[in-house]
Amino acid sequence: MIERLTERWQNEVTEQERAVAAGTLAPDEAYAARAWPPDFLAAVDTRLSTFERDVAALAPDVPDQAVWAAVERVVRALNDVQTQIDTLTREELCEYIDNVLTTAGIDVQQLTARRHLDPTELTDQWRDF
Repeated sequence: MIERLTERWQNEVTEQERAVAAGTLAPDEAYAARAWPPDFLAAVDTRLSTFERDVAALAPDVPDQAVWAAVERVVRALNDVQTQIDTLTREELCEYIDNVLTTAGIDVQQLTARRHLDPTELTDQWRDF
């Protein structure tokens, strides 16, 4: 199983908080808590968890439309929290969506090619973040 982004982000927040408390990191250099505040982490975690369950429920020979529907649902759900998503976070989220599909045995390159898209365009149709 892939490490969920929200877990990694929370770990970074915690590490930076410890470093600030220990005096090894200046408070103004501790960016993680500003980039990924608790409400944001909770909202994104809920959406990623739902996406993971949706993808895990797909049959091995599922039609493309079912995969695209799962991608659309997660992207539209993430759009709800998009006001807090910076460029790096956006890229990580798109990569995570790709990784969840790949881990489930879905060939993202073939999936996107059948729609004449580059694999990097997997989320573009619905993404506001």
